[in-house]
Amino acid sequence: MKLNQLVASPQLIKVILDDEEVVKEFGEPLEWWIWDRQPLDKFLKLASAEGNTNEHIVATMREMILDEEGKPLLVGDASLPTAVLLKVMNKMVSLLGK
Repeated sequence: MKLNQLVASPQLIKVILDDEEVVKEFGEPLEWWIWDRQPLDKFLKLASAEGNTNEHIVATMREMILDEEGKPLLVGDASLPTAVLLKVMNKMVSLLGK
């Protein structure tokens, strides 16, 4: 396969957290969107543990958690409950690792 067959513009994809704990606490699955392809610099920032602080990783992840229109959900001082944020981060790392 030629590499040019894999080249495409990023598309928004829906991500769903639907584990038993989330559904029990919130009564339904939680959903958000992410670009299926990330800019190389952003991906490398997340992939490289060296030189990254937790604050840097969280800041980068905040930019990647989007609504259905592709706009960041976590702007300004907005945040998610810590347990939810950890689950979202784990799900995103899993998606980006594929």
